[in-house]
Amino acid sequence: MSSETHSWQDLCKARRRVQAESIPKDWLIDLPPTDLRDVRDVPRACGLLSPRELEITETTDTDLLLLNLRTAVWSSVEVTTAFYKRAIVAQQLTNCLTEIFVDRALARAKEVDDYLKATGRPIGALHGLPISLKDQFPIKGLETIMGYAGWIGRYADSDCVLVEILYEQGAVPFVRTNVPQTLVWGETSNHVFGRTTNPYNRYMTPGGSSGGEGALVAIHGSPLGVGTDIGGSVRIPASFCGLYGLRPSYERLPYAKAVNVAPGQESISSVLGPLSPSLAGVRVFTQAVLATRPWRRDPLAVRKPWAWDEYALAEHGAGGRMCFAVMWDNGMVKPHPPVRRAMEIVKTALEAAGHTVIDWENHRHLEFYEVTERIFAADDAQDYLAACALSGEPLIQTMSPDTDAHEYALDEPFARTIVASAGTSLWQLHARKRDLRKSHLDHWEATVARTGTGRPVDAIISPVAPYTACPHGCNSDAFYTTLTNTLDYTTSCFPVTYADAELDMAEPPHEFFNHEDEAVYKLYDPQLFHGLPVGLQLIGRTLEEEGVIAMTEVVDKALKTM
Repeated sequence: MSSETHSWQDLCKARRRVQAESIPKDWLIDLPPTDLRDVRDVPRACGLLSPRELEITETTDTDLLLLNLRTAVWSSVEVTTAFYKRAIVAQQLTNCLTEIFVDRALARAKEVDDYLKATGRPIGALHGLPISLKDQFPIKGLETIMGYAGWIGRYADSDCVLVEILYEQGAVPFVRTNVPQTLVWGETSNHVFGRTTNPYNRYMTPGGSSGGEGALVAIHGSPLGVGTDIGGSVRIPASFCGLYGLRPSYERLPYAKAVNVAPGQESISSVLGPLSPSLAGVRVFTQAVLATRPWRRDPLAVRKPWAWDEYALAEHGAGGRMCFAVMWDNGMVKPHPPVRRAMEIVKTALEAAGHTVIDWENHRHLEFYEVTERIFAADDAQDYLAACALSGEPLIQTMSPDTDAHEYALDEPFARTIVASAGTSLWQLHARKRDLRKSHLDHWEATVARTGTGRPVDAIISPVAPYTACPHGCNSDAFYTTLTNTLDYTTSCFPVTYADAELDMAEPPHEFFNHEDEAVYKLYDPQLFHGLPVGLQLIGRTLEEEGVIAMTEVVDKALKTM
């Protein structure tokens, strides 16, 4: 079907039929009631997966999964089948998938198994591991629709560089996952595939724009997913869905031949990063990609192999007594009580492990906010409008559901009020961003006077968002994450706890920073948010992926020890 002879609605309906027909009929389950909010137990209870398949898919330690694959304890075919079944269950519960190609993925898994049997050696560091991909990473012969009706029928004539690397390292790409139209939302919905929901609570968003990945990995429908992040699009879904994630610095990991919106926008670059139920998955993925020397395939990729001395925290006192700073709020929007409690938990755990924790002093955040939002609005949405014009579909203006939308007392996000007074040229914005980055670096270096370690602050602990996963249409703020995209600071995210209605009582009103801060405050309801995962982020320096992963391991160990 072409957009020249059919309406965009027809195109979307036809594509959804194709997707439905790609699901093996014996993998369909009896669906739970639509008002069942927490669906994480459905894969175990539905009867589709055997006990062995449940054991495989509930093995969250990526190192153990890979060990069992390369020693033939489990074959790639059975591991891929198990995760595929669970992914299809996840699709029926949360609508998280776009591309489903079962036969092709199982043929790849058999190829991997045959190689191990014939040679006695694994193909690579990701041997046999099924990996899900956000709908931005072309796979030869498959469509890459990226949430646009006008992109239906765009088949890739080659793999993107990341997919080439995954094949080289023995992985089995097996599904692609849903995104929002335009990718610029912290939620996940589009006219083609519809809305993705959070398996912890389907009334809530899994975040965005890698929300399909977040929902899928959270329900153990994939052992490792790959998303992208230009303003928090890996970290927000990971945090909302109880996962680990990594936002690497610009060009550390290869983005070549991936598709994107506003592809010429390089003022604040989009980066790719992993989402995983274990921190080991983040490390394994990053090591595996860097081991292939991606700068020989992507001309923008930084020529920097995995640095073992950095992973050993050579620049951070070898991981001995470190100093972390907590950003209790960013001066734009104050976090909800569960997020505040999570930061207190991390502070207590780190101090119990012998580290120092100080308060982070915010530095010129309003200026960063203004520059960032003006950069993102520099083309006045012309790229998005042009993509929508291919089919005639409307540009989505809200992520609120058409029916039973949650009430949210926000008419206009604070970001839009900032952009409304435009008039600065893009080059001037670049100059301001450069000056702000230098100023922030100097501010960070000056913390050496407060740490007691002889070094500046080793890392910053911060909210990922001012709330946990929130109702659809209510995720209006992303500055906690966008700040580090503008600064190009390597940033991880990690789960800490769960919102608890008894522990996280509503607080009296504070002096509001702005109208959005007030709206976010009014959104909080202890019962509404009860049981949702609470994640935080660890902010390191530019191109410090190894150190950030290692420091996150320190924090994670301290939390689990406590």
